[in-house]
Amino acid sequence: MRAQDALRRAVPLLQEAGIEDAARDARVLLAHALGIGHDRLTLKLQDDMTDPQAAVYDQALAARIARQPVAQIIGRRLFWGLSFRVTRDVLDPRPDTETLVAEALTQPFLKMLDLGTGSGCILLACLKGMPMARGLGTDISDAALQVAIGNTRDLGLETRARFRKADWFHGVTGAYDLIVSNPPYIAADEMPGLAPEVRDWEPHLALSPGGDGLDAYRAIALGAGARLMPGGRLLVEIGPSQGAAVAGLFVKAGLVAVRVLPDMDGRDRVVAAAKPGDTDSCGCA
Repeated sequence: MRAQDALRRAVPLLQEAGIEDAARDARVLLAHALGIGHDRLTLKLQDDMTDPQAAVYDQALAARIARQPVAQIIGRRLFWGLSFRVTRDVLDPRPDTETLVAEALTQPFLKMLDLGTGSGCILLACLKGMPMARGLGTDISDAALQVAIGNTRDLGLETRARFRKADWFHGVTGAYDLIVSNPPYIAADEMPGLAPEVRDWEPHLALSPGGDGLDAYRAIALGAGARLMPGGRLLVEIGPSQGAAVAGLFVKAGLVAVRVLPDMDGRDRVVAAAKPGDTDSCGCA
């Protein structure tokens, strides 16, 4: 079978399964089956597929019909222009999270901490953009930490990024001029309404802390002051309706310059804050 014929057959199958962008996903999965980059697929559509390639494509389509995310099927996701390994043990890096990276890189930093690092995408993207910086990523999941370590090797950042198993600030020492986090923030009563790709395939531990969804921010607000340098910054990703609540927690904790920042679609996405004090020591050797 030619690759083009396989693609024509795949699109309606995905559409019938309720896949929103069936044509795009069919093309990405076909490129994966052929072992080529997505940008080269058009050049290969007239080629005959081998039996192993056809088998890989059929398996990938079956997984997508079961609503497994494309990134998990192909094992990779582009984030901040970098390719990251993705498994069921970590969240699928999303474009909205790039809002946090963009804000982090607006000011220099030398020592950063990423709480709940998952795939390591935030930490590693920030370090790529700040060549003199070093960072620590923490997570309570051993499996997630292994994914992050693999991504660190892939990106050549082994000398600048390290990882530790930790529950928020427990066991973390030292002072940092930048602390970031994309913590679990989905409220318990919102979980059933999530898309199947998220609800059924991504780690619930990284999605929801239960209750009102704010417990992680309470822990971060409580511990950030002790781990930030004077003038150091704190940046956290939030759900679109959580800006006022998280900002209030940070103000109550004594942080200053508290702001709620929008993502590319204009929705509240990041809360930024700082520890009071002279910023001269932040981002300086």
